[in-house]
Amino acid sequence: MIPRAVQNFGNVSKRARSLVSARSFAGPTTNGQRFFPFSQSTYKRTNRPRQLQSVPLEGGILSNGSSSPRIYSSGRWLRWDKLERESRYIEFNFDALCKRAIELCPGAVSIASYEKKEGVQSNTRIPIPKILEWSDNSKNTIGCEYIIMEHAKGAQLHQIWPAMSLKQQIACTGAVVKTVKQMTAIDFHVYGSLYFDNVNIDSALKHSFTPGYVIGPHCGTTYWDCQVREPRYYTSAKPNRGPWFDLTAYCSALIDIGVSRLPPVNASVNQKPSYHGVVAEHIRLLNFSRDVASKLIEDPQIQKAAAPILLHQDLHKRNIYVSDQDPTIVTGIIDWQSCSINPAFMHGNDVPDFAAYIPAPEDYLPSEDLPAGDNANFCNQAFQAGVRLLMPKLYAAWELDDDIARFFEYCHRTYRDGAGILRQILIDLANRWKELGLANPCPYPLPTSEEWLAHCEEYKALENAQELKKFVTSRLNTASDGWVPTDAWKETIEDHKKLYDEFLQNMGEDDLREVWPFDEPCSISEV
Repeated sequence: MIPRAVQNFGNVSKRARSLVSARSFAGPTTNGQRFFPFSQSTYKRTNRPRQLQSVPLEGGILSNGSSSPRIYSSGRWLRWDKLERESRYIEFNFDALCKRAIELCPGAVSIASYEKKEGVQSNTRIPIPKILEWSDNSKNTIGCEYIIMEHAKGAQLHQIWPAMSLKQQIACTGAVVKTVKQMTAIDFHVYGSLYFDNVNIDSALKHSFTPGYVIGPHCGTTYWDCQVREPRYYTSAKPNRGPWFDLTAYCSALIDIGVSRLPPVNASVNQKPSYHGVVAEHIRLLNFSRDVASKLIEDPQIQKAAAPILLHQDLHKRNIYVSDQDPTIVTGIIDWQSCSINPAFMHGNDVPDFAAYIPAPEDYLPSEDLPAGDNANFCNQAFQAGVRLLMPKLYAAWELDDDIARFFEYCHRTYRDGAGILRQILIDLANRWKELGLANPCPYPLPTSEEWLAHCEEYKALENAQELKKFVTSRLNTASDGWVPTDAWKETIEDHKKLYDEFLQNMGEDDLREVWPFDEPCSISEV
């Protein structure tokens, strides 16, 4: 059964006009709420920055039947599957890595088994598995950068969370809060990423921090040409990866990122849907965004929420280990490769998955038993209380008005998300500029009646496409980018074809192709 909200993508123009019978700039809404569908991804991948390369996926199975350690094998994608997996291929000498691991473990003579893992200490007491050896030089005997560390102690929180009592879950949430507090308590004066002071980068890109450490370019994938779905074009804006010594430089980099995502006029790129917006409109919005950002950062409330803080970028149950005897004790945290120093307001939506707020069902009545998500909401309250009491820098970011925080979150993503999203954010800011206590007029002009009508039509199409994507990912139980665990791949692609065919009964094939979030079923391979 297909929900009415995602049926019949025709007649967008008629529905859009019904939204603007009176000239208003409140903006399109869904169920009375402003529609911003991209704020939280259900699955977050963090890959180290590296140049994309295309490598044939051959020789993927070892003689013992296990998958090659060089090939990504944890999952598949319903969109651009081959490119996604090829971009994660790493060529290295596995035998040499095994030999080195044995040498680092006194008394060891062989490796009984291995498991692929996808993958500060001196200034905190955060439990991190001990690093035995590492190399950031791909010309070593292994043939790639590597880290050899002790096995994380305890149990993965993801595995035992469902069996924990509410009291244990809240106590564990408190333990995670105290861990996060140690990170936010470190004082920084520069935005970027931490490096050892002997790192082989331009000395002009090193800013002294503490003995043995410097702050250098930001290592987050947002700043690098390393995403198979998001090529960069450094013709109109050069790479701007920091370090940044003030908020002006940091915000300028955000806009530069947005510009670098725009393809040249003659570039051969994948066709975007009609409602995505032409490149010229993206350029116009980014130019206004640069002016808006320069005015916003003059405001004291924004400066207060912009303290440079270091935070783990993926602090979820899969990356947290707890004691086997007492799950309220955190014994290890892994997956630190994208940990960087950002303005606190860039973390305004960062809440661990076990503490994310789950709204009650629409048909829930207060007199009924508590809904299944209520435990998570108690943990959400505990996490919020901990941030308020123990992390003033992060709490200041949480206090920042949503429309302001949303601008900084989306201003560099216009070509990724669609012009209508950033345009709506700018309209909301312009409408509320005085209400928010911001000085000087807003640099972004409110649209005319005709411009507003065109915006609503485009925005409604974006909304419909995202409602469809939300429905499809929920129905297929996939991540927002179409990621599927390997063991569920065959079943998922069968369900995907059935669902696609179901929609074909209500839509024309060309219309469906434009809005369907994944590849056509006929182009997806089972092997």
